[in-house]
Amino acid sequence: MKLIVAEALLECLREQGVDTIFGYPGGTVINIYDVLYDRKDITHILTAQEQGAVHAADGYARATGKIGVVLATSGPGAANTVTGIATAYRDSVPIVVITGQVARALLGKGSFQELDITNITKTITKKNYLVTDPETLPEIVREAFEIARTGRPGPVLIDIPKDVQQAVIEYMPMEIDTSYKTANSTEMNFETNFLLDKAVELINNSKRPLIYAGGGVKISDSCGELLKFAEKVKAPVTCSLMGTGAFPGTHPYFTGLAGMHGSRCSNIAISNCDLLIAVGARFSDRTVCKAESFAPYADIIHIDIDPGELGKNINTKIPLCGYVKRFLELLLEKVDEKKEGVWNRQIQSWKDTYAAAYKSSGSLNPQYLLNKLHELGKGKSILTTEVGQNQMWTAQYYPFTDPRTFISSGGLGTMGFGLGAAIGAAVGRPDCRVINIAGDGSFRMNLSELSTISKYKLPIIQLIMNNSSLGMVRQWQKLFHNQRYSHTSLADEVSFTKLADAFGIKSMRISEDKEVEDVLKEALESDEPVVIDCIVHPDDLVIPMVPAGKSLSECIDNIRVC
Repeated sequence: MKLIVAEALLECLREQGVDTIFGYPGGTVINIYDVLYDRKDITHILTAQEQGAVHAADGYARATGKIGVVLATSGPGAANTVTGIATAYRDSVPIVVITGQVARALLGKGSFQELDITNITKTITKKNYLVTDPETLPEIVREAFEIARTGRPGPVLIDIPKDVQQAVIEYMPMEIDTSYKTANSTEMNFETNFLLDKAVELINNSKRPLIYAGGGVKISDSCGELLKFAEKVKAPVTCSLMGTGAFPGTHPYFTGLAGMHGSRCSNIAISNCDLLIAVGARFSDRTVCKAESFAPYADIIHIDIDPGELGKNINTKIPLCGYVKRFLELLLEKVDEKKEGVWNRQIQSWKDTYAAAYKSSGSLNPQYLLNKLHELGKGKSILTTEVGQNQMWTAQYYPFTDPRTFISSGGLGTMGFGLGAAIGAAVGRPDCRVINIAGDGSFRMNLSELSTISKYKLPIIQLIMNNSSLGMVRQWQKLFHNQRYSHTSLADEVSFTKLADAFGIKSMRISEDKEVEDVLKEALESDEPVVIDCIVHPDDLVIPMVPAGKSLSECIDNIRVC
């Protein structure tokens, strides 16, 4: 059938199962928006700005497992997408960003709102396209979605000049398989079989095994297999920040977060295990801290779909490259069932000895707040976070039990991510209550998205850990820079409750533990958006903490060196 490219684009999106777009209109995408006007099968969420749209698409993708889609205009509109694209790239999130561009005849001439967005995003996308031949549009869209969802997922950008959008092409509908693709079938050749057998031998002979779970477990929907595997070999489980929720946080084998702000039990276990089984994890510097002393007594088995991650940061004895789910299934078939022993009792002893119990410097304890949130919400909420102390407190103190309920910017550490991501999660998962945990600094980054929450009446709860400072930077200044608090104070007259009121959003304020339960109950029982200003003390720290460049055994706990 004959369609203009703008129409063909929306038809291609429907082929991919897209029913939601996050975006912001402008001159170079006005043709697409004109076609969108008549479409009843695609919902468009108008965000406050383009960065919020990308974060929303990201949150939508993480919460649903679908591909998030963004539509933005050229120039500053496209530029505003860059931080969100980089965030998705670093955390392996499948999104497709569609940008408008000036007409082909104006390219390279410094035209109004012209920006070479394909070159700008070359290093933060899996692939990007400038569509110069209208006839190629359907093929490009189909390929873009395939790339976004295949193997290690990630963002793809399609830049479409304005005149291309108006061109008439022949469009042929296709039926598309929109399921996750592994990029390879984990081909069991001689080398892979040999390595798998060696891994089985190491697991069967190990006396002190430890599983390190990363975000790849959630991406590949392998959480069930991981649970069965851990229970079969009786191995305790720790996780990276992005692996939070991959293994039930209430399970007796779970030791907590690993690394710089990991639990004492997790870090001691890493330092004493004789076998570390890394599953869908990338050994980032925030987990490893000091590579030379990481897991000093352990052989390491590393399972990951990205060959570039194997042996990149840590020497690996058994690298298994392929689909995480398939390797876990094979290991489940081959390994011996074990009984709990001395190692499990030792892990439990460390958990009991170093149980998280931090006394607040003020009247409102972040740990108590998050524990109570889990209790009252019955662990069924989706939590998004900003970046900083709020993020680490959430990962430390809230026991996630479902894989797609913790959404945070891990690799890039993007302040301002959480509110947009909460919008996407709320749109994609209306069956779940969505709560964004923010610091007062990160909340200011994208607070304009309160207008989106208000406009669409999204029942998001916004908890602001308000310590009148850039808390994590201040913490470093306190611990390592002689308390020289250079430009980290946010002590001003900003009222977050009045701000929420201005957007037509209900607001509350708490400053003591005794107020927490009643306020959280009221917020959770409401079907409206709520902003809660939570006053915490600026000297409440994220601990334990391993200083940069130190080994996991050299931590700070309650302002004491361990």
